[in-house]
Order: sequence, then C-alpha cells, then structure tokens
Amino acid sequence: MAGATPCVGRAPTDCVGEILVTEEQIRTRVKELGKQITADYAGKNPLFVGVLRGAFLFMADLVREVDLPLEIDFMAVSSYGNNTASSGVVRILKDLDEDLEGRHVVVVEDIIDSGLTLSYLRRNLENRAAASVEVCTLLVREGRQKVDEDIAYVGFELPPDFVVGYGLDAGGGYRNLPCIARYIGS
Repeated sequence: MAGATPCVGRAPTDCVGEILVTEEQIRTRVKELGKQITADYAGKNPLFVGVLRGAFLFMADLVREVDLPLEIDFMAVSSYGNNTASSGVVRILKDLDEDLEGRHVVVVEDIIDSGLTLSYLRRNLENRAAASVEVCTLLVREGRQKVDEDIAYVGFELPPDFVVGYGLDAGGGYRNLPCIARYIGS
C-alpha cells in the first residue's frame, strides 16, 4: 500500500516489513466507525470495553469519534503470551471494574485472529447480564477464524501475517508505530 516513510523514526524498524495500513487510512476508518457507532447507539449510554494492551490506541481514538455519552472500562486477557500465535488458552489478567447488568457493551479489540479469545470474552460478558454485547475490532486476519463470531464493526481485513503498530506489538515493542505493518521478526 505504501512505503516505509510513515514509520521511519518512530520505533526500531529492523523487524518491520511492508506497511499494510497507513496512518491516514487508520484515521479515516476510525472516524467512519465512530459515526456508525454513534448512529447505532443513539439514545443509549454504551460502555466501551477495551481489551488491553493492544486496543488502547484504537479505543482512545475511537471514543473521541463517538458523539454520545459513554463510559469506558478495560480488561486484559491473554492467549498469546510472548508468542506470535495464539495458544488457544484464554486467561483474564485484569477484569472489569463496572457492572454490566443491563448495559450496552461495545468490546474494542485490536485484532481478531482465530476468534477463540473473542468467543470466550463474549460469552463471559453476556453471562454478566449485559443488555447487548457487540464487537468493534481494528483488524481481522483473513482466513484464520476457528469460530464464527459476529463482528459488528471491522476496521480492516488483512492477510494472515503477524502485524505490528498502532497498539499491536511483538514482544512488547512496535506499539508506537502510527501504521500497521508486517512483522518479519529478527
């Protein structure tokens, strides 16, 4: 899509390959998602649940584009550890502070890979008597889903490569890249 220029000087780029989504494309799509969520939740006070750590940048930008009263909370879940592939075992590392009973919840994810973490998370939140649980994800890796999850809001669909940037990491690094790029490893 674009050359390496948007990421130069922002983080070590020795392990970063082709840019798949530019900073400008992200900004444009986040605005579109914010408008869509604003329309869909008109008259409601949704609770946005950010899945840490990867979704923090996306969620911060997204909620600023939603023109509604809203609240935020965060969960930390892990199925990757320090690996580049999901283990399939989901652990809650930080739970919500807010009560979900009767709330309209928008789960904000950075990336959907196999869908196993999302499936677990959705069941967990629905079991807390939420009025509704929808998902907004920045990225979906094409062809990797092992479960069929309904995702209301999708930023971009990407090839099944491991990617970094805009909150997504490899071993804790590269989150500060303003774009989404292939991670080519060391």
